[in-house]
Amino acid sequence: MASSVACCVCVVGTRPEAIKLAPIIKLLARTPWAKPVTVTTGQQSDLLDNTLCGFGIQSDVGIPYETPLDLGSNLARIIERLDQTFQRIGPQIVIAQGDTTTALAACMAAFYRRIPFVHVEAGLRSGELNSPYPEEYHRRMIAISAAINCAPTERAAQNLINEKVSRDTIHVTGNTVIDALLQTARAKPPIPAQFPKGDKTILLTTHRRESFGQPMREALSAVRSFLDANPDVSVFFPVHPNPTARDVALDVLGSHPQAVLNPALSYRDLVASMQKSWVVLTDSGGLQEEAPALGKPVLILRDSTERPEMVEAGAARIVGTRRASVIGALSELAQSSATYQRMARPAFPYGKGNSAGRIVGLLPSIL
Repeated sequence: MASSVACCVCVVGTRPEAIKLAPIIKLLARTPWAKPVTVTTGQQSDLLDNTLCGFGIQSDVGIPYETPLDLGSNLARIIERLDQTFQRIGPQIVIAQGDTTTALAACMAAFYRRIPFVHVEAGLRSGELNSPYPEEYHRRMIAISAAINCAPTERAAQNLINEKVSRDTIHVTGNTVIDALLQTARAKPPIPAQFPKGDKTILLTTHRRESFGQPMREALSAVRSFLDANPDVSVFFPVHPNPTARDVALDVLGSHPQAVLNPALSYRDLVASMQKSWVVLTDSGGLQEEAPALGKPVLILRDSTERPEMVEAGAARIVGTRRASVIGALSELAQSSATYQRMARPAFPYGKGNSAGRIVGLLPSIL
C-alpha cells in the first residue's frame, strides 16, 4: 500500500445506497490512510440528501441528475459525468453498492479509468434476468470487473463462483445494512407521531418497477380487503414519491380509515416503525434484510427474491401480489400465534453489524 492517504470515492445515487454505504463512509473518515469522498448522482435527490444527513454525512461532489425517458440515456449521462469527476479527483479506489444505474455507471467509469472498483452487496441473484428489472442485469455486469466483490453471504459468494467470477475478488463480508440498522436501533428512535395506535400495524412498502400497474393494484386491494375483515389491524404506508406508485396507493388505500399513508420516512423513523410494527409487507430488498434482524415477520410482495436466506431462516415468505396469496398469508399470521412466533424469531444471516469493518479492512490489498 502506498504511504500517502488514499482517496476513496463512494458513489451514491439512491436512498438504499446511502443507508448501506454510510457505515463505510463513516469508518473511512476515521481511518488514517483513507480520505473518503462522497459523490452523489441524485437519482433520488431529496431522499438521498436527507438520508446522508441523518448519518452525519454530506455530499462532497454532486452530479446533476436529469430524468430522460429511457434507462440507457440515464446510464450514459451518469457515466460521462462520473468519468469527468474521476479525472478531476483522481481516486485510488471507487466504491458503490447494489444494483442501481448509479452503481453500474460507477463500475464502468472506474473500469475505463483503470481505477479499482469495490462492489458492496455483490452476488445477489434472482436467477431471472428481467426480475428485478433492470437490477439483475446490472449486478451481473458489475461483478465481472470489480476488484473486490463484497458478498453478504456464502450463497452470494457461491453465485459469483458459479458465474466464473475470479475467486480472488470474492469476500464474504455480511451486509452493511445491518451495521446501519443496529446503530440506529440502539439509539432508540422515537416512534413517528403518525404511526397508528394499537398492537397490530402492518408496515407496508411497495415501489419496484416490476410491481407497477396491475400487480401493485391487486396487492393493495388485497390489503384493503384484509383490513375490512380485521378491524383490529392497521396499515402504516410510507408512500414512495414515484408518481406511478403514489397514485395507485392513494387510489386504493387513501380513503381507508385503518390505513395511514405518509410521505417517505427518514431512516430513523423507518427503523422505529419497523420496531413497532406487527408484520412487514414489502417488495423492498432492504426491508427483507432489516426487519428479520428486529424479529419482525416479512411477507414479500414479489414472485422471487435474491435474498433466499431470510426465507430459509423462516423469517420471510414470498407471497407475490395475487389477492388470494396476500390475504392468505396475512390471515395465517393473524390467526396462528405459532406461525407468527416462528417467523418473529430474530435472524442474522447478513451479519451482526461488523460488515463495514470487514470491507474497509480489504481495501489496502488493492492499493
